[in-house]
Amino acid sequence: MSILIVDDLPEIRSVLQIILETEGYQPLLLAGSAREAFQCLGLDNPNRSPTEVELVLMDIQMPGLDGIEACRQIKAVESFRDIPVIMVTAMAESGFLEAAFAAGAVDYVTKPLNRVELLTRIRSALRLKREMDRRKAREQELEQALRENKVLQGLLPICATCKKIRDAQGAWKRLEDYISEHSEATFTHGICAECARKIHPDWDDTP
Repeated sequence: MSILIVDDLPEIRSVLQIILETEGYQPLLLAGSAREAFQCLGLDNPNRSPTEVELVLMDIQMPGLDGIEACRQIKAVESFRDIPVIMVTAMAESGFLEAAFAAGAVDYVTKPLNRVELLTRIRSALRLKREMDRRKAREQELEQALRENKVLQGLLPICATCKKIRDAQGAWKRLEDYISEHSEATFTHGICAECARKIHPDWDDTP
């Protein structure tokens, strides 16, 4: 997966690119505006598959659409909701930072850039993202396992005469219908030896 760098200043994009590439982060996507960022992510084309991005470094103050609104629009897309966005900004006033966090940003670093601080925050954000991805994958595996291994539990009221089962809503249903609705079992029909002898007294089930 890639990291997306969004900043309207080419020199800042270059500094970020050099720092990340030196640490082995590849590939990198570079955007000079929010609109270019949307293009990199594929948000400008609903028929295009979303780009696999693991982290976004976003400047706050950019011409046109600012980083806070860009972050809000990215986070509004289901496939990008869990992607961490770190604000890279010279605007450390609490009002801007509160707005950034409200828009979905997870952290921020200030300009001029401190290499150690930047890398520390990136590693922290990526570690959290990967842990969330593992957890979601595990939850999906468990949900799939539950779907594939439905079991009937508890007391089932059954008619002593016709053998129908009463469901939670009080309706009486055929045994086959009830089991089919509450498990993955399907039915085929045959005749057991005992019933076959009742129907055909001369039937011989000896192999």
